[in-house]
Amino acid sequence: MSHTITSGDLRADRRYDYAQGCLDDGDPDAAAEMAEQTLEIAPRFAPAWFLLGRARETRYLRGGQAGDHHAALRAYAAALDIDPEDAQGARLALVRIGAGEAATAISPGYVRALFDAYAPRFDRHLVEGLSYRGHGLVVDALDAVGGPGAPLGRVIDLGCGTGLVGAALAGRPEHLTGIDLSPGMLAEAGRRGLYHRLLEGELVAALGAEEAGSADCIFAADVVIYVSDFSGMVSGSARVLRAGGRLAFTVQSHPGDGLNLGPDARYAHGDALVRETLAAAGLELERFEPAVARRENGVDVPGRVIVARRPDRSNFRCRP
Repeated sequence: MSHTITSGDLRADRRYDYAQGCLDDGDPDAAAEMAEQTLEIAPRFAPAWFLLGRARETRYLRGGQAGDHHAALRAYAAALDIDPEDAQGARLALVRIGAGEAATAISPGYVRALFDAYAPRFDRHLVEGLSYRGHGLVVDALDAVGGPGAPLGRVIDLGCGTGLVGAALAGRPEHLTGIDLSPGMLAEAGRRGLYHRLLEGELVAALGAEEAGSADCIFAADVVIYVSDFSGMVSGSARVLRAGGRLAFTVQSHPGDGLNLGPDARYAHGDALVRETLAAAGLELERFEPAVARRENGVDVPGRVIVARRPDRSNFRCRP
């Protein structure tokens, strides 16, 4: 059995691989035992603590004792303490079993690690496996309010991934910037040859480094599902947009209010929250429509496609 995660000690790595295999085979008892043996050799190996948490959580969910629940909490907390950037997703796991804040559950480190591993097969799995079409939805929505096929000026693609939005724009931007947390995704986007600039970084921080009023359009296709600071992303976009510029994005939706972290480990936003956040950032809503960006297990995932505009207080007629 091969592994791509290493503790630096071959004996620990072998036990870790065996523990992972046991859990994959549905044997959490053996997985926990082997994870504990791994940690005896490499006590600061965060992935082994996370794996131990998963094994204990699985035992608890199968009718185990309260001690299994507490053991899972301790193991996940240890993984997070060793790796505060949280490449394993310990914050998500803690929220799943009743600890921690949902609003901060999805960390940048987890997203980076997830998509770095996903990058080589991302397009095929997303488009063919999940019937993904978020990139087309945001471009179509912008065209519906600004006119189809019009030049777009300076464009920022938030969470650009492998560059599907860039491909959907078909050369219309005068200048196209892609921003993503994942170096692997940015490498794939770069191979398309469509982006004038590719930046690695967390979206809100990256927007904060951009010049105010420097963008004509900002896109965020199926990205908000991983962004814990939705308000920061919207207000940051409003600052970077020129007067008359537009933000086009999708959200995963739910019938209630506020923010919801679903069992699919993605954020869903209530309609009122989206509208209130846009208004607080000074953006005018132009389009707010039901949309399905992807399917999960053969079922449409409910969402919205949204276009909002930074008001132009002058008499200048804005470009789309």
